[in-house]
Amino acid sequence: MWILFAFVSATLLGFYDVFKKQSLRDNSVLTVLLLNCLFSSIIFLPMVWHAPFGGWEVQKYIVLKAFIVLSSWICGYYAMKHLPITIVGPVNASRPMLVLVGAMFLFGERLNLFQWAGVLLAVSSFLLLKRGGKKEGIDFMRNKWALCLIAAALLGAFSGLYDKYLLSPIEEGGLGLNRLTVQSYFNFYQLIIMSGVVWLERKGGENAHKFQWRWTIPLISIFICAADLAYFYSLSLDDAMISVISMVRRGSVIVSFLMGAFFFHEQNLKSKAVDLVLVLLGMLCLYLGTMCY
Repeated sequence: MWILFAFVSATLLGFYDVFKKQSLRDNSVLTVLLLNCLFSSIIFLPMVWHAPFGGWEVQKYIVLKAFIVLSSWICGYYAMKHLPITIVGPVNASRPMLVLVGAMFLFGERLNLFQWAGVLLAVSSFLLLKRGGKKEGIDFMRNKWALCLIAAALLGAFSGLYDKYLLSPIEEGGLGLNRLTVQSYFNFYQLIIMSGVVWLERKGGENAHKFQWRWTIPLISIFICAADLAYFYSLSLDDAMISVISMVRRGSVIVSFLMGAFFFHEQNLKSKAVDLVLVLLGMLCLYLGTMCY
């Protein structure tokens, strides 16, 4: 059952990336992100009344999560604004490799043959994408927006491992926190932190005032909240594997690729389609591997 919710989360994440790309075009990155935090907090406001607070002993871990996720989002938003979505999506698909390594060392997770095949296919996809990116003048080691994208992937992978630690039962080495407590309160902490970031930006005389409202902005929050609900529920179920869930969620690249082709009219789609096929095959292998358990 947990694998199905992981696929639902992946689909919602794909549309989340599309709405994010459209909202960031010729727009203030930090202002769009602040509004995302605001709308997400409003969405989860009713859940606060049903989620146990737990005191500072619980909240301090959620505050740290807010800093980690927000750092990843800031890097990812800048990358999304300046890079093609058909490149951003596949690079984000590399996060599960990092999660896998961490999960193996920290949580003792083991993958079967099918799941290893899925991981290797995803790695191959990333290597091909790196080579294909040079056709568009993007050097992953020198382009600052590509470096932002890599930083976002690293921070996102760390966030996934941290989620596993927060939600896993105490007898399994985790903290056993309530998933609604984590998700609802972490949104409010993000709003507070992001408000401070935007205030510092404006005080520094940056071009934060260059903002244009688009109706895709609230859709960013709606779809990321729905995707996270499915993700946290999947993660909280028995026998859920963070490495597999993280890999499946990166299947959002399918939606972002199709929209990049038909809506944003991006280039070099033929070579990028090969990367997409490898991602699809990797997801299939992961699904088959999960069914073997």
